[in-house]
Amino acid sequence: MRAVETVKNIWKIEDLRNRILTTLLLVAIYRFGTYVVLPGIDPKALTALQEQTRGGLLALLDMFSGGAFSNASIFALGIMPYISASIVMQLLAIAVPSFQKMQREGESGRKKINQYTRYLTIAILLFQGPTYLINLSVQLKAVDASLPAGFWFTISSTIIMAAGSMFILWLGERITDKGIGNGISFIILVGIIARLPHSLFQEFISRTTDKTGGLVMFLMEMLFLLLVIGGAILLVQGVRKVPVQYAKRIVGNKQYGGARQYIPLKVNAANVMPIIFAQAIMFIPISIVGFSNSENTSHFWTAFMDNTGFWYNFVFAVLIILFTYFYTAITINPTQMADDLKRNNGFIPGIKPGHNTKEYLDSIMDRITLPGAFFLALVAILPAFARIAGVSMEFSQFFGGTSLLILVGVVLDTLQQIESHLLMRHYDGLLNSGRIKGRSGAVGAY
Repeated sequence: MRAVETVKNIWKIEDLRNRILTTLLLVAIYRFGTYVVLPGIDPKALTALQEQTRGGLLALLDMFSGGAFSNASIFALGIMPYISASIVMQLLAIAVPSFQKMQREGESGRKKINQYTRYLTIAILLFQGPTYLINLSVQLKAVDASLPAGFWFTISSTIIMAAGSMFILWLGERITDKGIGNGISFIILVGIIARLPHSLFQEFISRTTDKTGGLVMFLMEMLFLLLVIGGAILLVQGVRKVPVQYAKRIVGNKQYGGARQYIPLKVNAANVMPIIFAQAIMFIPISIVGFSNSENTSHFWTAFMDNTGFWYNFVFAVLIILFTYFYTAITINPTQMADDLKRNNGFIPGIKPGHNTKEYLDSIMDRITLPGAFFLALVAILPAFARIAGVSMEFSQFFGGTSLLILVGVVLDTLQQIESHLLMRHYDGLLNSGRIKGRSGAVGAY
């Protein structure tokens, strides 16, 4: 079989074999840490916290942390504070001139930005740690339990969780350097996949024992899930190639340029960021209701508490479309692309260099971003349709949203890394039909 032959080829390459084994070892360390409970907390009293993380934004946070959030683990805060800090630094690099200059300094500027990102991550962790403990205290009271009293417990637990998150960051960097790459994304992928077997088994048991459709309905769910995954792959890989012609230059006896290349413009250049921004905003009504008297809550706010309701998903989808255009506008700079083409004697056939090229690239981005934004919004609200169709809350999270897009994107990137090693050593790739494309939309390594 071709699959067995591919595994043998992977095992023959010593460097690739060592990288895979190193990645598995680091992932095992990470998974072990998600079950190490904070000192002074009784694991048996966490039932209310685990119930709280079965739905909503907290379910997403718990999924990204691999269950560490609901386990009150030393890794409870997960890798998301670093992701948040990275987003802030990325926005600063676009809006603040000093950070723009730092970004143009090459490797030295990148190191400075990474250092500032770590500092900001620590600041976020020191803020989120006490907040997490306050929520944990409320949940423990629901089961007649409590946190250890004293200011020292709050300080020590916050330091432990902050150190745990920074250790996860270190593991991710080691996976990038010594493993198969994409360390931070791979850590998130492991957290998502860790919940898949249990959710799948529970869904199978529910369908076959509760008279809710039986095995036929379960198989239909699997078929629909495969279709959704196929659509997510198209969304992740979709690009629009713009042809670019480079003018010929003769320097001495050598000729430069004259070749035609392509600019790959992604259909979904914003990736999952619009969903993350929109989910953060949709969490505001839940927070408002949580701090108010639920008996006096108006129907306006309660409508946004139901993540399977029409208004919740309608507003959620609109926000995703708007944030897709916003994030694409601040990450894709047609003016700079046009200037770079002009500086390197390149031009788009039939389009004048300079301002006309910028306008042409703008128009293309507008046309390809619209269907990408609508498709991204559809993928984001698919879990709500799955819940309406009777899919369990935990398993419905795999039918769309951030988790599915991250899962598909990281798996494609990882397979692309492995295939690059195989082709470099003159082995066949993973597929007969062609090269695997990652999130960049190109064939090269991510």
